[in-house]
Amino acid sequence: MSNLLFDRKLLDVRLSRIAGHLADHDFLLKRVATSYGERLSSILREFPFTIDLGALHGPIGELCRKHPRIQTIVQLESNLKLLNKCSGLKVRSDIEALPLRNESVDLVLSALVLSFVNDLPGVLVQIRRALKPDGLFLGTVFGTRTLDELRQSFYQAEEETVGGISPHTIPMIDVRDCGTLLQRAGFALPVADSDLVTVKYSTPWSLFEDLRGMGMTNILRERHKSPLKRKTIFRMIELYEELFSDQEGKVEATFELITLTGWSPHASQPKPLQPGSASRRLADALDTREISGSEKASPSKSD
Repeated sequence: MSNLLFDRKLLDVRLSRIAGHLADHDFLLKRVATSYGERLSSILREFPFTIDLGALHGPIGELCRKHPRIQTIVQLESNLKLLNKCSGLKVRSDIEALPLRNESVDLVLSALVLSFVNDLPGVLVQIRRALKPDGLFLGTVFGTRTLDELRQSFYQAEEETVGGISPHTIPMIDVRDCGTLLQRAGFALPVADSDLVTVKYSTPWSLFEDLRGMGMTNILRERHKSPLKRKTIFRMIELYEELFSDQEGKVEATFELITLTGWSPHASQPKPLQPGSASRRLADALDTREISGSEKASPSKSD
């Protein structure tokens, strides 16, 4: 039995179906692209060679070609139909097995595609190895609060109609775990920050249309292969509208975008202070008395 989480062949089939109209549903990608532009503008250095990892139809590559400090951008994408939508330099490549030499890249960007790889820690290690010393990685993944409303509605509907639950949304990462994930992959100065996006739809059906258009349908290997029962679907719709509608009757959907930032280690980077190297005692800063390790606190009294 396979221990792989995602059916990436099915993902490729579905991406091929939506390749012609992904641009009609790429508002999250555009938000990520804007964020990358702002972050890179605050970094005063040149990036001679950049990789757009999982380019989709090319929104990140378009941003990079306009950025004054990015000289060469190569877009890596596994889906041929999407790759044909990209302008500029491009290579067809599996994003789980990067065709990059060690220490050959100055900047790696990846927008929302790493949420669908089977071995995220392994891909992060490949990215870190491909970066030159002091090279930068910016990647955005979906966080655990993404589609929480849909998840809750599905679970309750299935419990009521079929007496059990099955996975309908992809497992997602908690922002609190991201720093550790980057550190284990060997990145220096790891940072993770979360951007919560709330989108309002006229009905849950409109949300489903957007999810299909974004390629965010269920590709879990452990998904139920048979279609959902009609009573489950309609009960889920009722619950969604009942629990997550605003005063105007529109339903809300949450997307949590977690951006991971990590640098390839280099001697010039700031290092944490060694224990005992502080020039001022914490007790002085807090205006309190320091208690030594040999001192024992008096036992408390009880009535």
